[in-house]
Amino acid sequence: MNDNRKAAARNKITASGLIRWSGVAAILAGLLFIAIQMIHPADELASVSTDAWAVAHCLTILMCLLALIGITGIYARQADKAGWLGLAGYLLFSLEFALLMALTFIEAFILPLLTTDAPELVEGFLGLSSGAGSEMDLGALVAAGPVSAVAYLAGGLLFGIAALRTRILSRWAAGLLAFGAVASLAAAVLPHELGRLAAVPMGLGLAWLGFSLWSERRELTPSANDAPTGRHFG
Repeated sequence: MNDNRKAAARNKITASGLIRWSGVAAILAGLLFIAIQMIHPADELASVSTDAWAVAHCLTILMCLLALIGITGIYARQADKAGWLGLAGYLLFSLEFALLMALTFIEAFILPLLTTDAPELVEGFLGLSSGAGSEMDLGALVAAGPVSAVAYLAGGLLFGIAALRTRILSRWAAGLLAFGAVASLAAAVLPHELGRLAAVPMGLGLAWLGFSLWSERRELTPSANDAPTGRHFG
């Protein structure tokens, strides 16, 4: 009977188990974030129709999805101690990855169809990503770049600081994540290709936080069925 209970407990899906396994998503997202910077082709018209472009952008979409799962688990683990600072960081950081996923979807599946018929539109959209700007009027899309940059910087910084303050997961990992957010400011003064390297600390910090979450060992407590009833016979 006890063996059956233990087996059932191992197979049961629990909130703590889901939170722990979200750490794996954060690890993969962080490693992908770094790898993508190394293989991403130049943001120019000639690259949009290449296989390298398709691979890099499909991996970016996957990375964003994993990151959203990962940071949700990280936040959930420390939500009761993270306070409003942690909530603000989580929401901004989530906004960044959601926005990046949407923009990357356009770059991966829509822009390649327009390279011949509307090359100016494609180059204008690419200018939003590289910071070069667009000569075309892209309407509200022009705000996507600044909003993404602010969400990345503020979200990563606040999320990292909140994780530092809670002292639940690795403080070194949290500090590296916060530093990675600030390091993104280097992209404003470096060439776009070199500016991508500023993403390395962020990727490492996210992966490290994910590992800290996944490898965390919590003290097991007896279940209600195993607890003594308090009755005495004799």
